[in-house]
Amino acid sequence: MDFLTWTGTAGHTLLPILQLAVVLLALALVAKLLFALAGLDGPRLPAPDGTTTGRSPGMLAGMGVRYSFFAAIAAFLCILAAGAVMPSPVEAGILGAMAVRFWPVWLALVATFVLSIRFRRKLGLYGKLFDSTVGMIGFAIVMFWIFTAIFAGMIATYDPFSQIAGLKNDAPGVVVPDGAGYGWYLLGGDHLGRDVFSRMVMGAREVLKIAPAATMFAFMVGITLGLPAGYFGGRLDTFISFLANLVLAFPVILLFYLLVTPEIRETGIPIILAALLFIFPIVFLCTLWNSRYYTNPPRRNLYVGITLLIGLWAYSGLAFNMDPLGVWSMEPNMLNVFVSVVFVNSPGVFRIVRGLVMDIKARDYVAAGQTRGEGPWYIMLWEILPNARGPLIVDFCLRIGYTTILLGTLGFFGLGVSPDSPDWGSTIDDGRKLLNLYPHPALAPALALMSLVLGLNLLADGLREESLKD
Repeated sequence: MDFLTWTGTAGHTLLPILQLAVVLLALALVAKLLFALAGLDGPRLPAPDGTTTGRSPGMLAGMGVRYSFFAAIAAFLCILAAGAVMPSPVEAGILGAMAVRFWPVWLALVATFVLSIRFRRKLGLYGKLFDSTVGMIGFAIVMFWIFTAIFAGMIATYDPFSQIAGLKNDAPGVVVPDGAGYGWYLLGGDHLGRDVFSRMVMGAREVLKIAPAATMFAFMVGITLGLPAGYFGGRLDTFISFLANLVLAFPVILLFYLLVTPEIRETGIPIILAALLFIFPIVFLCTLWNSRYYTNPPRRNLYVGITLLIGLWAYSGLAFNMDPLGVWSMEPNMLNVFVSVVFVNSPGVFRIVRGLVMDIKARDYVAAGQTRGEGPWYIMLWEILPNARGPLIVDFCLRIGYTTILLGTLGFFGLGVSPDSPDWGSTIDDGRKLLNLYPHPALAPALALMSLVLGLNLLADGLREESLKD
């Protein structure tokens, strides 16, 4: 078998076009910067009589940036599409072969976008997201990695833990001896001869099974404490705010390092924190159902009963590892990381929720609910909280990105996860030791981490833009 090139046979035609578009983009960016410094970036050129003439040089440079960027994206997509229809990986190249491996992701993305755009007027804020170009791009990037995590077993070409000694630090596209398995290491091998592409794909699953869930738990804690603190005020607000400020006074990275070290696990502190923090989702959901259906006892009892049954089952397994069926369980290292994320993020969420409640509780519809005789928890959960959803959703997306970076940082320093874990932080740490000689083992997970965080930020910007229109 032959060594794979990056673009395959399609690159002979399309690669020069892509290179030309990138060069033009760089020149247009430099020109726009220079025109901006010279004050020639206005929409029109000024004339001596006070009127305006044609387009300014800065405006023309901006058009050049836009068109060259779209040309580069189009050329890159054409390379992927051309490689995807080639009969063999040798003709498809590395990019085309990877595009073929991601076929479940492309199919899921197309289905998601088609259905979402078709029914967007019935989907509330989520549907309005598709009116924002920035939001759609961010959503596409985030969903790409979510679907990659879901279909990682189908996408990966090799076991992320298997080693082939002869392929240590080999370049992308290297042929596997005797054609074992897929036949190529698409993104090369790492320092132990493991497939970088498969580890990058499986690393998405490792990252995304912690960051969103831990952030959701942190929001449950912050909302459950922030609602009554902002609504009732007084000593309750003073006490909870003092505890939140106490946690926020510590540097976040230092606090993370303290909570995930093996010595801390031996003290039992993570178990105590898990027992304390993991009860909040149960309390939140039970309070939610009770406040909403207190006039309908049968339905209230049904919802509260189901919540208690599933919640206490999950609570016993996650916090104390006492689930007899093994459905809800977490390794000690993973529990340290999970609890640390929840503990560090909860005070920030509490402060945001508290501030929103203090502002919204003075609105007329809150006074109307109080006049109707609604209970305080009904007003907090069903009047105030829905009207605070915009900022909270935006903060949720940003916090997932922030948590993803923290998890990568922990993995980079070898804390909280097993040493051979394919998570992106650990993989970057493994690759950076030989970065000057072999950049590809660290570059692939670094770009994956960067793209996910970028997608989350763009998604948050789109949600913020649309939520302000409500």
